[in-house]
Amino acid sequence: GPWCFKSKCICHMLHKQHVETNGKMLIYRSFSNNPLCAAGMNAAVRATVRVGIYTGAKVYFVHEGYQGLVDGGDNIKPATWESVSMMLQLGGTVIGSARCMDFKEKWGRLKAACNLVKLGITNLCVIGGDGSLTGANQFRTEWSELLADLTKQGKITAEEAKRSSHLNIVGMVGSIDNDFCGTDMTIGTDSALHRIIEVVDAITTTAQSHQRTFILEVMGRHCGYLALVTALACGADWVFIPEMPPEDNWEEHLCKRLIAQRERGSRLNVIIMAEGAQDRKQKPITCDQVKNLVSKKLGFDTRSTVLGHVQRGGTPSAFDRILGSRMGVEAVMALLEATPETPACVVSLSGNMAIRLPLMECVQVTKDVTVAMAEGRFEDAVNLRGNNINIAIVNVGAPCAGMNAAVRSAVRAGLIQGHQMLAVYDGFDGLANGQIEPITWAQVGGWTGKGGSNLGTKRYTWYCVSPCQAYQGGLELVTAREKYEELCIPMVVIPATVSNNVPGSDFSIGADTALNTITTTCDRIKQSAAGTKRRVFIIETMGGYCGYLATMAGLSSGADAAYIYEEPFHIRDLELNVKHLIEKMKTSVKRGLILRNSNANDNYTTQFLYNLYSEEGKGTFDCRMNILGHMQQGGTPTPFDRNFGTKMGSKSVLWLTDKLKECYRHGRIFANTPDSACVLGMKRRSLIFQPLASLKEDTDFEHRIPKTEWWLKLRPILKILARYEAVEIDTSESRHIHHKKDNFILMGVHFFQL
Repeated sequence: GPWCFKSKCICHMLHKQHVETNGKMLIYRSFSNNPLCAAGMNAAVRATVRVGIYTGAKVYFVHEGYQGLVDGGDNIKPATWESVSMMLQLGGTVIGSARCMDFKEKWGRLKAACNLVKLGITNLCVIGGDGSLTGANQFRTEWSELLADLTKQGKITAEEAKRSSHLNIVGMVGSIDNDFCGTDMTIGTDSALHRIIEVVDAITTTAQSHQRTFILEVMGRHCGYLALVTALACGADWVFIPEMPPEDNWEEHLCKRLIAQRERGSRLNVIIMAEGAQDRKQKPITCDQVKNLVSKKLGFDTRSTVLGHVQRGGTPSAFDRILGSRMGVEAVMALLEATPETPACVVSLSGNMAIRLPLMECVQVTKDVTVAMAEGRFEDAVNLRGNNINIAIVNVGAPCAGMNAAVRSAVRAGLIQGHQMLAVYDGFDGLANGQIEPITWAQVGGWTGKGGSNLGTKRYTWYCVSPCQAYQGGLELVTAREKYEELCIPMVVIPATVSNNVPGSDFSIGADTALNTITTTCDRIKQSAAGTKRRVFIIETMGGYCGYLATMAGLSSGADAAYIYEEPFHIRDLELNVKHLIEKMKTSVKRGLILRNSNANDNYTTQFLYNLYSEEGKGTFDCRMNILGHMQQGGTPTPFDRNFGTKMGSKSVLWLTDKLKECYRHGRIFANTPDSACVLGMKRRSLIFQPLASLKEDTDFEHRIPKTEWWLKLRPILKILARYEAVEIDTSESRHIHHKKDNFILMGVHFFQL
């Protein structure tokens, strides 16, 4: 065949044909059986189709889920490269979805099997929830029996049965509830949070004006993820989730809490509820019940809102587009490598890695959670899912969305620990000039949803010559401990920068908000050419020398190329890209999108690229140039940045509390060990503290970027989905689902930043 498989890479050779394994053609099918669709599914469909076609396979759509599989006919149609164009920004699923009772019966599965055999389809890519995936696994398990029955009935020949002797299945989870065990996030969850937070932000402005109490019900019959993260992201006073019912006499505790907030000067109260909220006796707690309690017992003007299906709609977030794309690619890789002995797997997200886990093991754990809750074993369900110290908080470097959420979380977590929290205004300049004041619980109220930095921040010049801001500043402070004993105190650096270039962390606060801003802008720019034939847009993103924003925005917006500093490019690469676009204009897709990181190349500037593409595209396409600028640093923080900042803020304060106790000797604090000055970063799926000094070897101080960047492995996906030839792509290892009891404190802190 024209493809070889070496070192877990797909290497393009000469001519495209259908892939063959053991003499049989691999044909892909992509469908969703979840009738309540999640935003981001189209990204998964698009990636599966394009990577499948790229590998030489023939790809089919199955419309209307399992019902279309049973009915066959026009419900099963070949997919083309162009048929998935311009769908990244669409919510729901373009191939439709429906509940199917027929598939639950053996006669229905017989009809579905017959339709697949007649078309020669032996590989299924299923997007749905645990029910859909369970049905797919049952279908695979009884495949041999179904073939035998069809042969006996004369509906298929012995040759057809032999050609389709085994069925491979890979699953992707599409669910806004994030209720599937084995994956950190399901497709659609982040987009649903975007919809919820938009509503919460709109409601709270009204509630504050009229001194109201608002009760907001979000989806989640058996999973409280949406409610919990929403409560963290908006600074709610109370949250009800099914996994952790409130203690007995919760009504009195809730009222005391609301009164205390009003006495602190708050003009509003916010209560978040999951639709499956219940008490310890498994009796439902409803919006109306809570509303009547608050209005009658406290006399507060109270309003309730049930969001309903608005949470499922709207444009997918950048995170969901990238997640769906990555999962779609990994699903195709899994099918390419599958053998008759390979068990069905589900593509999952672990930290920043797309991995494969045993399908039914994940489904079983998911069902075990529901059983545990039904039996009142709430702790099991969750497991399946000091001294008065002064702590100062300072923002350093450029402002970004999510900083305020981290500050709020740090302040409140510190106050709960009994510390005095101090705010340093205007960064290191403010620290030098004594702009330090105590900050209270009430002062940080409502900060979670505000962009920028309420403490103020400056790029400092007095402290050190190096362009690195917070990380470099932290290193300078550690070095200065030898001269100044006053600096022998615990320190923590939290990454907060749109560039996502802090060593020691896969993600930084603010990067997700900036990425969504870029993605939305690209959507609008592309839409502006909807009635214009053959146009190419050249767009410059922020990031300094770090190409994270350009690369990930390229994935989420369907760019044809993304130029970055980490991947050097030359005139021949530019020539190849121009030729690619010229060929693209001959198809039905007559728009092009080129992204360039701001410092990608000193000579090949954005203006140069615009001039080059304009000249070479004469007679074929015209060009437009856009430099997005500082709009990428502003805006309301996304749910991810709010939640991320809140968690890291809390974890940092708790770490500082423990470290201060360790370093307290003879009435004074003395900390001079390497592990007393750390960066708190996310590595894979864990938040870990790493000594500042230990990260020096992995830091390119000249260009302010880590020497190792995980997201560079995703760049081949961008090229494949843009239909470039001869691209190599790594595939991930299969993993085992881990069962462990983790205690997560979901509150908050703040960061120094590069």
